[in-house]
Amino acid sequence: MNKNSNKKIVSTIEARFASTRLAGKTLLEICGKPTLELLIERLRRSRFIDEIVVATTVSSDCDRIESLAKRLKVGCFRGSEEDVLDRVLKAAKAYKADIIVEITGDETLIDPVIVDETIESYLKNDFDYVSNVLDRRYPRGLDTQVFSVSVLDEVSRLTNAPADRENVSLYIYEHPQHYRLGSVRAPEELNHPDWRWTLDTKEDFAFLKTVYQALYPKKKDFSSYDVLAFLKQKPWVLEINSKIQQKPVY
Repeated sequence: MNKNSNKKIVSTIEARFASTRLAGKTLLEICGKPTLELLIERLRRSRFIDEIVVATTVSSDCDRIESLAKRLKVGCFRGSEEDVLDRVLKAAKAYKADIIVEITGDETLIDPVIVDETIESYLKNDFDYVSNVLDRRYPRGLDTQVFSVSVLDEVSRLTNAPADRENVSLYIYEHPQHYRLGSVRAPEELNHPDWRWTLDTKEDFAFLKTVYQALYPKKKDFSSYDVLAFLKQKPWVLEINSKIQQKPVY
């Protein structure tokens, strides 16, 4: 149980092998490590998260993801490939979570300081849901969403719409009349919502690989501000994936 709360805070990472744009992306290696391992390394620096659980699928091509989770000594839950909401909810319940910190396997540059800022806002306020994505200002790829297991349990009972089942917290923030929503906004220096620090295409992978190869060997716990400083020195790096269109939620 976290010393900052009397509730167990579990971060679920949605990760699977299949992907329409870049299959096996969570297992692609940068600096000799799968991108999922790099993500977990960063998430482990959170001051609030009690446990990390990889929420993967029952498909046999995800066996390697489960093996990686076991090697890294983090939790692993295998559930539905299509019903991601159900997978995350069951993963959270299996590890006796009270609060879910929802992260996707695309967030290779996730920043534990930003994650903690979002969790702290949730703990200190009377919100049902807090994120840094509703009023998007951070670069895409630092996405953090925090809500209780009880809220997601309710959502699971309320909706069977395919979009809601595929996008775990969509129903929550599309119903502000029912749920109290909180937003964490980026400081001015990191206010670049058009930048892609996420992993969805081969161009995104090339961008992330360039950043990691420049920063990781010297400083494994590099921050978003370190990435920002690097991009100011090498602005051409931003061009690597600047033409990629984000997939719509639906």
